[in-house]
Amino acid sequence: MTDEGTTTTKAAARPAHRGGVWAGAAWAVGVLALLIALPLTARHRLPDPLATHWGGREPNGSMSLTAATLFPAAFWLVLVLVALVLRRFRTDQAPGAAAATLAAGGMLLTGAQASIVHANLDRARWQDAAPMGVEVVLILLATGVAGLLALLASRRHGGRPGPRPATGTPVLEVPPGERIVWLSQAANPWLQLASAVLGLVAVAGALAAVSGVVTVGAPLVLLLAVPALAMLLCSSVRVRVTDRGLTVGFGPFGRPARRWSPAELESARVERRTAGQAGGWGYRINGLGTTVMLRGGDCLVVRTRRGADFGVSVDDAERGAALLNAVIARGRQSVG
Repeated sequence: MTDEGTTTTKAAARPAHRGGVWAGAAWAVGVLALLIALPLTARHRLPDPLATHWGGREPNGSMSLTAATLFPAAFWLVLVLVALVLRRFRTDQAPGAAAATLAAGGMLLTGAQASIVHANLDRARWQDAAPMGVEVVLILLATGVAGLLALLASRRHGGRPGPRPATGTPVLEVPPGERIVWLSQAANPWLQLASAVLGLVAVAGALAAVSGVVTVGAPLVLLLAVPALAMLLCSSVRVRVTDRGLTVGFGPFGRPARRWSPAELESARVERRTAGQAGGWGYRINGLGTTVMLRGGDCLVVRTRRGADFGVSVDDAERGAALLNAVIARGRQSVG
């Protein structure tokens, strides 16, 4: 591509989608289970029928307990089908549209179901259900935020893979005036799935507490939510090499990120590493230095001026190392 007369060299490998697919499947099943379990768990404390619609703040409509359980579940299955159709036939918009549909729809339906159960809990008649107020605003706000975050997390970065450098070539010759931009990413589907499952359990606990069905303490929810977030951040990476150096972003949003300028780097290389050598999966620190291990195989490894090694398992690592060495050499020439 051309930018103010400057050529940008771009290379990226294919995104890893398996983790997103498994996480989406876990989310679909988890939301369905929550929609059914919330009212059924509290059925002995709910009136039948129960209030399901409010005019202003007061209830003005009802459904039987069975209908109130099955209707949102059926609506959710329709949304899941819509997401599958978007992913299958609208490849120009998927997976962003599909992820946003599932995230926003799941948040809206589970939030509404928890609010309905809470409003009807321990009431003799559906007409005595508690009024709705700020809950509606909070549910709509959470729905919008969930959809937006899912859309941002599903953005594809990078373009088509560029030509690979010749075997054994540590540095690519980049003509003066050309900008260097290399993008790649990798993900571990099992870490993403584990994060999704833990997150779903944390959400289930929070919704159960909000609805009043069971008493779940905040420490228990945090005990599940914190590891889920940590796994999510360590389950995928986005690596970027530019004239400004190396950036490694963590998680679906590429945040937080570690950055090195060319002046901070000594060299870059490709090294084959396994999870056993790195000490496990995720963000590991051992005798090899720091390794972001998402899959076994080629890793882009950089050595800093301080003598520390940082490696990340990412696709097209050979080209990334070659371009980064070109950036480092160019920086030394400019300083000299």
